[in-house]
Amino acid sequence: MAQQTDDLPLMANTSHILVKHYALDLDVCFESQTISGNIVLFLQPNTCHESEKAGNPCHSQVGIACGDSVQESGIPHSSKSLLQSSIKDSNSCPIGERDTSEKYGCHGNKKQTSGITSSENGCDRGNHGSGDFVLVLDCCDLSVLKVEEVDVTGVPEKCMTSMLPSCESEQQVTHSHQIPPELVSLPASRWKEQLSYYMQCSRASGCGELNFSTDTWSLQISKCGVNTPSNFPSVVRIWYKTTANGRSVKWTKDQSGRPCVFTFGSPINNRALFPCQEPPMAMSTWDATVRTHSSSIVLMSGENFAAPNYCSQGICSWFYYVTMPMPASTFTIAVGSWTEVKNSPSTAFESCQLSRIMPLNMDKKSPHIIYLTQSVLSGRNQLCISRVCHEIAHAWFGLAIGAHDWTEEWISEGFATHLEDVFLANVLKLSEEESKEHQDLKALLRWRRLNDEISNSQEELQILRPQGESTGEVSESGSTMVRHGLNADKTFMQVHYLKGYFLLRYLANTIGADTYFSFLRRFVNQFHGQLILSQDFLHMLLETVPEHLKHDLSLDAIYQIWLDPPGMPQPLLEESQTWTGNGLVQQVKQEVSKWIRLNQRNKRGGTGRKRKRGEEFDEKIVPDQLVLLLDLLLEEKTLCAKTLQCLKKTYSLQEQDAEIRHRWCELVIKHKYIASYKDVETFLLQDQVFEESLHMIHLVDLKSEKMKYPLQLITDFHKAMGVYLYGELMVNEDARQQELAHRCFAAVRDQMDVSCVKVVGEMLF
Repeated sequence: MAQQTDDLPLMANTSHILVKHYALDLDVCFESQTISGNIVLFLQPNTCHESEKAGNPCHSQVGIACGDSVQESGIPHSSKSLLQSSIKDSNSCPIGERDTSEKYGCHGNKKQTSGITSSENGCDRGNHGSGDFVLVLDCCDLSVLKVEEVDVTGVPEKCMTSMLPSCESEQQVTHSHQIPPELVSLPASRWKEQLSYYMQCSRASGCGELNFSTDTWSLQISKCGVNTPSNFPSVVRIWYKTTANGRSVKWTKDQSGRPCVFTFGSPINNRALFPCQEPPMAMSTWDATVRTHSSSIVLMSGENFAAPNYCSQGICSWFYYVTMPMPASTFTIAVGSWTEVKNSPSTAFESCQLSRIMPLNMDKKSPHIIYLTQSVLSGRNQLCISRVCHEIAHAWFGLAIGAHDWTEEWISEGFATHLEDVFLANVLKLSEEESKEHQDLKALLRWRRLNDEISNSQEELQILRPQGESTGEVSESGSTMVRHGLNADKTFMQVHYLKGYFLLRYLANTIGADTYFSFLRRFVNQFHGQLILSQDFLHMLLETVPEHLKHDLSLDAIYQIWLDPPGMPQPLLEESQTWTGNGLVQQVKQEVSKWIRLNQRNKRGGTGRKRKRGEEFDEKIVPDQLVLLLDLLLEEKTLCAKTLQCLKKTYSLQEQDAEIRHRWCELVIKHKYIASYKDVETFLLQDQVFEESLHMIHLVDLKSEKMKYPLQLITDFHKAMGVYLYGELMVNEDARQQELAHRCFAAVRDQMDVSCVKVVGEMLF
């Protein structure tokens, strides 16, 4: 499939060589708004690729080289006694001691290009024209200063030989500058030794500078005379610094006006934070030492709970690590003047309350830390709880099990959305009947949202498997692309959440919920730590489910109806007709009828008499019911000011969560209800995703205090909400509304990400 201008290229040649571990040593400077330092890459030739080329299939776990042991589900806790001395040594240097001047410039063959082509940049080749092997890394918006080979022969022999089988120890340590593959593939139970070794190697001295060049999307490194991956240096250090236009981190101020910086879920992931391998199959461990002013706190997606190590000149350093191989895109850092608020385990879910911290635009997955935006925490608790349930589901789908091809986003988001309802019913302790009623109501709301999105988006963005039969294919070097990965409109769409959710709901309803979830447990156990395609899940499902429960389910039918075409799947159209009989839905329709009758009286100029007892409104309907009620009222042609005033007062709409307040703002804009324009302004300035407060929670197993599953960032993924309101304000062609849109945009545009600025800017100008 030909590459399009909005496709995101993944340039790393992972078929030739893999990064097994990253060791970052960075300084965060708020005065210059730069992150600088070095990253050490521990490399290993991709022997699986070479074996497959020779006709020998390799059945290694995805992201782990042949011969590696399967990673255990549990993630080990930190051990201060083991790492204390190493961490202390690595934290001894304050900001400013490293020489990052231009003398670390490119050597021999640096060039900047405005675009990328396979023939020019060697991205589909292992070699430059000279015959030297080229390591290609995903990289953009970085100033690369120097690349050097690291001399690991300086690492104590005792450390290296103690981790190798006795028969191989003496032979392996004699190879200069090479990492024994047995060290990289140590079993998970020996993670402490492996991490300690990586840390010692990362501090070893350089033994020769390497040639490098950069272009728009990649960093290319070579060594003269080395023409195969197996002979390429196994440890490489890259000195670099971020640039002002870097798209992976956001420099801003918190709500108290204090500086902060964080990774915010850019479409380009972390390649503007450090050079890395972006393709999904390139999974690595990492450790990071980060120094910054002692007034700031460094939080990262590490497995450990770090404490500051005080250096000289008012500088502190922080050390984090991850020992379970993860994609580079899951690496997260947030530096600022954070405030810690401790909740008791028994009230954590009920309260969902943390202190206000900072503006945020975030939409990514990372383990061991959850980010909550202010809109999730405001109002009643159900939105907060459901978002937490969604993100906890990503511990299984999105992190423990990921998509082999990033264009199949539904594998992560569809599963998380479907499991969200299951977890929520458990948290709320709903009976089986209550759970079904709530899930059917939620299905109706999602169907309405999906139907609206399909009616107002490009067809090519509605496909769950946009690569079709080419899904999962990569070039000979391993480079590939994310279809429409740079499309700004796609950033605000939820098709992959919703269509994927409805597919899984359809499968569960077809074969029976008990059968489906029993299968899902087996699937998670079998594929834990691996990357999958749609066909992996569907093949195992169809092979496992008894024939009499399949009801004509087939792989081809699922592709043709659900995964490959745009639009609304026919089975979903049929199922949507059944939800209107839901008890919660019927209750909402009765309330809507009352509001329509009240509005008719208000338009006629009512008598002022009190409403009859039988028409009193139910002020205690659940939040999802209130969302549906406002949705249905939005379909009314006119609602008079008196009706809107009563509506706001009856349900205390200004105190509700973001989903409800957004729909209230839609009503205000549609009916030009001037008295509540302030509510719209407040939403645009304070409650939309790209200017909301950030809340960070480290989650651990409460009994063992060990991470049982990698947990990730959570965000209010209704990124389209605020953007949609801008569109509504402009389309009405009302001067006062348009002035409101321009004023709010001017106030928050510096807090928005590039996609938001582009889309809203096109609406306004």
